[in-house]
Amino acid sequence: MKLILVRHGETEGNVAKILDTRLPGLPLTERGAAQAKTFGSSLSTPPRALFCSQALRARQTAGYIEAATGVRAEVLNGVHEVQVGELEGLGTEEAHETFQRIYRAWHEGDLSQRVPGGESGYDVLARFLPVIETLRTTYFDGTDGDVLLVDHGAAMRLLGRTLAGVEPPFTTNNHLDNTETIELVPRAVGGWKCVRWGRFTPPFSHRVPATSDDPMG
Repeated sequence: MKLILVRHGETEGNVAKILDTRLPGLPLTERGAAQAKTFGSSLSTPPRALFCSQALRARQTAGYIEAATGVRAEVLNGVHEVQVGELEGLGTEEAHETFQRIYRAWHEGDLSQRVPGGESGYDVLARFLPVIETLRTTYFDGTDGDVLLVDHGAAMRLLGRTLAGVEPPFTTNNHLDNTETIELVPRAVGGWKCVRWGRFTPPFSHRVPATSDDPMG
């Protein structure tokens, strides 16, 4: 059984290429709703459990998965997107470059750097990791069935880096499209193994040029 982190469907903020992180955030577009419906209908078996962040886009995406699978979606606190503070609502090249510089530093080990007026890497993991640990102790008991968590691109990639040890520049440069997944399997001795990152499977050695996110949010 796997913990499957699912990026939400396309949003109005994605189309406008703005940094949209503050709750509740912007809604899905028609295309985003279609992506969520397709993802839900493409699952070969219903998940054991389905969760999502508090953000509207995540709740809407999970709602379409719930409709397709019959598994009730539950909202979790603490698993929303990285909060970008003073960069909120901006779509300028400068804003994206500022966030990416700090975000890359987190993946390279400096979690203390903080987005102006927003979160540090430590802040994000402090609210996120306890939730993942609770999911592990509650659901990963040898029973069949995956656990799905509808979430956000930047937070997901930092989590994959932290939990499974997938390293940059793969983690910083290989962005996740809407409704792409990071799939984690619990190790018997603790920790997690990443078995899928978007369209890639191990080994995660693919290199692509660094670009602004698509956009995060």
